[in-house]
Parts: sequence; C-alpha cells; structure tokens
Amino acid sequence: MLTYITQRLAGALLVVFGVVSIVFLLIHLIPGDPVEIMLGEVASVTDREALRVSLGLDQPLLHQFMAYIQGLLRLDLGSSFHSHRPVVELLLERLPATLVLAGTALLITLLMAVPLGLVAAVRRNSLWDSGAMSFSMLGVSVPNFWLGPLLILVFSLWLGWFPVSGRAGFGAVVLPAITLGTGLAAVLSRMVRSSMLEVLGEDYMRTARAKGLTPYRVIIHHGLRNALLPVITLLGLQLGALLAGAVITETVFSWPGIGLLTIEAIQSRDYPVVQACVLLISVSYVLINLLTDIAYAWVDPRIRLGDGR
Repeated sequence: MLTYITQRLAGALLVVFGVVSIVFLLIHLIPGDPVEIMLGEVASVTDREALRVSLGLDQPLLHQFMAYIQGLLRLDLGSSFHSHRPVVELLLERLPATLVLAGTALLITLLMAVPLGLVAAVRRNSLWDSGAMSFSMLGVSVPNFWLGPLLILVFSLWLGWFPVSGRAGFGAVVLPAITLGTGLAAVLSRMVRSSMLEVLGEDYMRTARAKGLTPYRVIIHHGLRNALLPVITLLGLQLGALLAGAVITETVFSWPGIGLLTIEAIQSRDYPVVQACVLLISVSYVLINLLTDIAYAWVDPRIRLGDGR
C-alpha cells in the first residue's frame, strides 16, 4: 500500500508541476501588458518602465519562472499587481463562496442522480427508464454557459423566485448550484443505473426476495449499498470537475468565488492571482483524484498489488 501511495503521490506532484509551468508560460505569452492595463495608454515611458521594474517584469522569462518556483517552495504566492495584497488573502476571501457552491451542487447532484438511476434500473425499458436516460443525455449535452442564463431568464426575471446574481441570501446559491450540478448528475445517474442493473441479477438479491423481504429492503439495503462502490469512485473523480466548472458558473452568476476571481485576474493580467487560482484548482483536482485512488485501492487489494509489483 505504501508503494502504491508513493507512486500516486509522485505522479500527482508531476502533474501539478506541469500545470504550473504551462499556465505560467501561457499567461506571459498571450497578448496584453499588465503595465499598460494598470497605467493606461497615456502614461509616460518612464512611469511604465518604473512599474515594470517594481513588478519584476523586466527580468527574462526564465528568471521570472525560477523566482516563481522558489516562491512556491517557500509557500509564497506573491502579491496582486493591482490590489498589492497578498494572494493568499484574496484566495481565503473567495474560497468559502466556492466551497458553498460546490457543496450545494454536490448535494443537488446526489438528490437528482441516485433516485433517477435507481428508478431507471428497477423500471428498465419503461417510460421511467427512457425519461431518466433522456435527462442524462440532455444534462451532458447542455453547457453551463447556456443553462445558467436560461435559469436566470425563467426563475429570476420571469418568476422572480431567485436573485439574478451575487451572494445575497441562501436563495442566491440555488440557480448556480443547479447549473453546476446538472451535468454531474447526468453522468452519475447513468452510473447508478448501470451498477444497479449488475447488482439486481446477483444471487444474493434473489435470496433476499426468497426470504420474503419487502421490495424496498431488497433494493435499498441489499441492492443500492452494494452498487455504490463504482458510483463513489466516479463521484470522487468528478468532484474536481465541480471546481473547474465553477469558473464558468461563477462568472455567469457573478458568484464571488475562486472562479470569478480567476476571470477577473485574467482580464486585468494580474499574473500572480491567475497563477495562484489555477494552482489551487489543479491541486484540488489532483488531490481529490489521489484520495479516490487510495480509497479504492484500500477497498480492493487487487489494485494496489497490481501496481505495486
């Protein structure tokens, strides 16, 4: 098990380093000078050069990259070009909003996916099954940047049930969470259906029915509990997608989280903030996948034995 964890951890660190390197190069190579954005076009050449020197942008790109990596090793993410505040403070301010959105979206995902997949499996080849799988296909096909404005148009502007944007009250999280969780619910419901169909044909299910147990106890206590292992695995792998999808969803709903902070930093060419946001999202994604792999290997020894040899 220790060998398996070591291998997975080394791979995770390599992935994070690759993401950090690619993001650093991309944001420095795309058009747009943060100095011109901060000072405007009417600023003098002397003022521009002075600001560029103070920000360290006059150094060669390789030197800037090495300084950035050294800062990461010291757990120093730098300061924002615009607010001059430590990037860590900006992340800590925005992180709770993203966690609330991701947690609510996960709850909505489970409330939608498990009943749909369960009913589709139990009522296989019926209208229930067709309806659940149609929802799954629709949820996978509809992107967040289209579903979000549609929900705003219907439930905010027409019906007036929820706020259009922002984080004013608990109701403000409902539409962003539905937007973020629908795609994951669509994928997860198909996995619940597939896993339940395999379980329903097992011998212990027939034995439970032969004992005279109620259909509810047979399906929930014997069927669903044994079908949850691959579902939990997929859920763990998809949790990182919630953070990645939050960038679009938070922008659509002006939700003050890490995703919106990322877009704002990109628009203003605030390099330290962009790098820190992408680093946080990528580390969260990799860490969740790593923990999922370790948990699955702990449950199924064949995985860790196969990789550890």
